[in-house]
Amino acid sequence: MNKDNRRWKRLEIGFFYSLVGGELKSGEGYVEAAERELYEETGLIQNVGEMIRERDDVYAVARSVPARWLEQYFLVEWPANRDVFAAEWTDEEKSTIQKWKWWSLDELLDNDPDLFKPKWLPDLLRSVLHKQRLSNESL
Repeated sequence: MNKDNRRWKRLEIGFFYSLVGGELKSGEGYVEAAERELYEETGLIQNVGEMIRERDDVYAVARSVPARWLEQYFLVEWPANRDVFAAEWTDEEKSTIQKWKWWSLDELLDNDPDLFKPKWLPDLLRSVLHKQRLSNESL
């Protein structure tokens, strides 16, 4: 999420949009993995914030077979206008990720939820922004 324009960074992978992410390396925790993946896929060096969602699901990623994924989603905020680049993309990422795109909340909500993986991502952003707005109003 960008502090200035309240948008969430998204990856376009084929026919759907997904967040930065990947597998845990041996001995690595979720926070360490999230920060490593953020750098590898965007070039951004940033501490991740609070965990905002967990997911336990079975699905296939890119060209893989279905597998069980235990995921944690973290809030990441960074300044506007930071360049994003493929710092350390794998060959699979190079062949499947087509572009980065900034989305406003309205744009996310105006699209078919099936465009996003997982499809509840627009609602997650809406709840995060609502929580932040309530927090700011109480100050």
